[in-house]
Amino acid sequence: MAGHHSRKKLDLTGQRYGKLAVLDPAENIGGRTAWRCRCDCGRELAVTTRRLRDGRRTSCGCDKPNFSQPPAAIGRASLTFVDGTCIEMIRAGTRRSNNTSGVPGVDWVPSKGLWRAAICFKGKRHYLGSYREFEDAVKARKQAEAEFYQPFLAQFDRMNQDTDTG
Repeated sequence: MAGHHSRKKLDLTGQRYGKLAVLDPAENIGGRTAWRCRCDCGRELAVTTRRLRDGRRTSCGCDKPNFSQPPAAIGRASLTFVDGTCIEMIRAGTRRSNNTSGVPGVDWVPSKGLWRAAICFKGKRHYLGSYREFEDAVKARKQAEAEFYQPFLAQFDRMNQDTDTG
């Protein structure tokens, strides 16, 4: 059986990894098991088992000199995930490297001759429709960002402001 991995899920509840205390299981991140953790600074975030155990994630990022910088500046290991959503990526409006439209969540579907709009939020992809005009697809995406991302970021900021002040 050499080379096989155990299918038994590890229970990391109660363990510490650097400044992170594991509270309980969280929603998976990209198909990987994740854990809700509380940093010594008070922030809560979800971290995959792998990142905790390989030592790549030892805080919420509060101890990093460029904590509020875009993802490219701080590296993937220091990103903050809440409910499967990366705070830094939605703040920065990050688009995938294979995106050809220049707008996150908007792509051309050649077989249909239409622009498609979608948004990923809390680990789920939401299709927003297909459009003949690029501007209509962009508008649908921007509306979805306002609907999904803005309240989520506002709640995250309120939660962290409360944590920072008390």
